[in-house]
Amino acid sequence: MTRSAEATPTRRPGPTAVAGLRRVLGGEVVGPADDGYDAHRRVWNGSIDRRPALIARCRGVDDVRAALRFGRDQQLPIAVRSGGHSFPGLSTCDDGLLIDLRQMGGIRVDPDARTAGAQAGVLLGELDSATQEHGLAVPAGIVSHTGLAGLTLGGGIGWIQRRYGLTVDSLLSADVVTADGEFVRASQDENADLFWGLRGGGGNFGIVTHFRFRLHPLGPQVMAGATFWPMEQAASVLRRHRDWLAGCPDELMTLVVQRLAPPLPVVPHELVGRPVIAVVACYAGDVEEGERVLRPMRDFGSPVLDLFASKPFLAHQQMFDPSFRHGCWYYVRSCDVAELSDDVIDVVVEHGRRISSPLSSIALWQMGGAVARVGEDETAFNGRGAGFTFNINGNTATADGFDEQRQWARDYWSALAPFHTSVYVNFLMEEGDARVREAYGEAKYQRLRTLKRKYDPANVFRINQNIRPD
Repeated sequence: MTRSAEATPTRRPGPTAVAGLRRVLGGEVVGPADDGYDAHRRVWNGSIDRRPALIARCRGVDDVRAALRFGRDQQLPIAVRSGGHSFPGLSTCDDGLLIDLRQMGGIRVDPDARTAGAQAGVLLGELDSATQEHGLAVPAGIVSHTGLAGLTLGGGIGWIQRRYGLTVDSLLSADVVTADGEFVRASQDENADLFWGLRGGGGNFGIVTHFRFRLHPLGPQVMAGATFWPMEQAASVLRRHRDWLAGCPDELMTLVVQRLAPPLPVVPHELVGRPVIAVVACYAGDVEEGERVLRPMRDFGSPVLDLFASKPFLAHQQMFDPSFRHGCWYYVRSCDVAELSDDVIDVVVEHGRRISSPLSSIALWQMGGAVARVGEDETAFNGRGAGFTFNINGNTATADGFDEQRQWARDYWSALAPFHTSVYVNFLMEEGDARVREAYGEAKYQRLRTLKRKYDPANVFRINQNIRPD
């Protein structure tokens, strides 16, 4: 199993030092001998089994600063967790300090100003619930128990990105505790260099404790759902999908999914376990117009199940939750491609036939729209010109069969290698410095390194997709 940090000597803090942290922290300090340690150290990906020396469960900014100061004084590796949804487990560590932000879950919505403030421990579903009360939304991801902080700092792709852009495109400001313990605010008008880097550069520059977002009108009802076809029809479905998307409105966002049909109440018993290809979509606009736009795809070929309907956006945002449960074993490989060419379609068809785990899948994300209209240099996020993003998941419920599924994902990704353009940093595993550079491109990576030298020259925040200062 891969490790979460650079190979650096560590030492466990002594009881006097730990007692001092307990005195100053308003939250909870949990060590290996404490009740609840095993529960608090667990992260979403069950294949990650790491044991921090201490977990600091912070309740506010002062706790974050105290925990960070303790970690630095004790020369401990420092990991930061909000939702704990990192595929490679970068929201925890072995023998270090885990700064856990989950208790910082405050949300404040101003419907008149169309803004929302959210602390770093908020999950996507919690933010959606608060904003949808007012028919508003922040563009975010597609699994409701994902942490807002990690998703945002990597860029944030999701169901309404083609209409409203990435999550970072709606970020107005961020409150940050830097490596030296200073509290700063980053926005277009304040520490603008840091604000640029936070919008896609991950957790490399500090611990963000609070986000402020612009809100957008949405729903609460949207036209959304999925249509399924047998996997044998994958080639014709993919070509139809490609042609159908030509000139489609920004309101339409689609994912193509390959998997074994899941055992859900909405799936007929006789379909469960059969290989299927699905077009999943959300229309972020008028419901009747969404019905009209989606109809040509839904009526194509011989679908075996159609789940499109007018539904609450909150319900659609939870559609993939059962497929990404806490504790299952997850492995992902990812790449961007310029287009859904015939050669790319051939790879998708061939490797989709080889899915054997009920939890393995691919999601082919449609990009473009508002995402592509933001200048490439305006944020640290890279790859705005991508046509599609592949997320290839080799997953199992337990360790049984995990090596086989992981190899399937690697083989699928390797077969797409001639068509790789860029890669979404939130979909990286621990793949090394070269892949991090690839995620940003050389010019942007060098700009990020300059920023890293300014805000974190000692690389305190290195348990991440790391941008090294040296």
